Amino acid sequence: MVERYSRKEMVDKWTQQAKYQAWLDVEIAAVKAWNKLGLIPTEDMEKIVANASFKVERIDEIEKTTKHDVIAFLTSVSETLGEESRWVHYGMTSSDAIDTGVALQMRESLQMVIDDLKMVMETLKRRALEDKTTLMVGRSHGIHGEPITFGLVVAIWYEEMKRHLQNLEESLEVISVGQISGAMGNFAHAPMELEELVCEELGLKPAPVSNQVIQRDRYARMISAIGLLASSVEKIAVAIRHYQRTEVYEVEEYFAKGQKGSSAMPHKRNPILSENLTGLARTVRAFVTPAMENVALWHERDISHSSVERFMLPDVFITTDFMLHRLNGLLDKMVVYPENMMKNLNLTGGLVFSQRVLLELPLLGLSREESYKVVQRNAMKVWEDLQEGKSALNEDGESLYLQHLLSDEDLRAKLSEEKIRDLFNYDHYTKNVDNIFKRVFG
Repeated sequence: MVERYSRKEMVDKWTQQAKYQAWLDVEIAAVKAWNKLGLIPTEDMEKIVANASFKVERIDEIEKTTKHDVIAFLTSVSETLGEESRWVHYGMTSSDAIDTGVALQMRESLQMVIDDLKMVMETLKRRALEDKTTLMVGRSHGIHGEPITFGLVVAIWYEEMKRHLQNLEESLEVISVGQISGAMGNFAHAPMELEELVCEELGLKPAPVSNQVIQRDRYARMISAIGLLASSVEKIAVAIRHYQRTEVYEVEEYFAKGQKGSSAMPHKRNPILSENLTGLARTVRAFVTPAMENVALWHERDISHSSVERFMLPDVFITTDFMLHRLNGLLDKMVVYPENMMKNLNLTGGLVFSQRVLLELPLLGLSREESYKVVQRNAMKVWEDLQEGKSALNEDGESLYLQHLLSDEDLRAKLSEEKIRDLFNYDHYTKNVDNIFKRVFG
């Protein structure tokens, strides 16, 4: 069972307290590493590990003077220590603490998003299996095409999420790197072994090469993967919004007892969750461009990326976490109406079987052009009948299209009544569903 996280847990990952704690974790790891390398005495190292702390309020107060958050942070930490404070941040630059610290935050947050996605996939799999053989009409250009099943629709959503899961897991590897390489990334003031020991302590990999920052293509890769995920969330939301339209009404968001849809129209049951998901997906996706633009920094670095990331990282992770939980709740309680699906499938009087008839005629020696002509002219008669208000099905349940084909002398010269009727069989369109599901779900 995939672990469920509350949204508060994700929010807590991006508080000021969490940010400075990540920095402190990096600083303490560096102190431990220097001790192993013989620079910091064990007594001083133990004091720092035991006593180093900070207060957010004190950092804010100091920063009013320093106008530098890392210096304010280090000053606050030093106030909790004695002479051993001289070893904190030794041989490091600000971005060593910031970028390695944010790697810890991103790693934990992205793992939460991955677990959220696995939760959604579990729900999608269950819903796909439940409606594996539930017949409905497939649509292209919004127009009825051929019979499919709702299970196939949901299986496509699941398969798409599976690709996003792979993208996110690969992105997790890409962003789980740290650096303790100094002001220009040249290790002039600290040995490379220090970086290796720090990263090992924190469960990160050392960036093979860095300048003053971890390169932002890593962040852009992660944000792009999340942006793609958001696009698929919107795809599902838009589909459900369409299915809930009054004229369609094949699927509906769960409407709780006592819920209200409109202040003016008491009858309304609106797809508000799907609409909300559409908006959230747009919000998440909007950060892809600034993440890309953060890749191009001046020389060894500038700080144009910093202001972007202060918004981008918390907003993307918190919003994505909320979005996936909301999507899962929607899918879990989604109401499916098989009767309405069948009603809509019959709405066009059997026209959904036109290709089946079309493919039969060349087997009897007709050219494709001749076959298409026979099939289309009868289909156009059905459209005319429907426009005149005729019922799509007669009292015997025969569709308008079947009736016209049975009356077509040219067609009857080629096909028997029994064969024509056999072409109007929904089982033909579901015969491979089991095999498709084996491909998707194993």
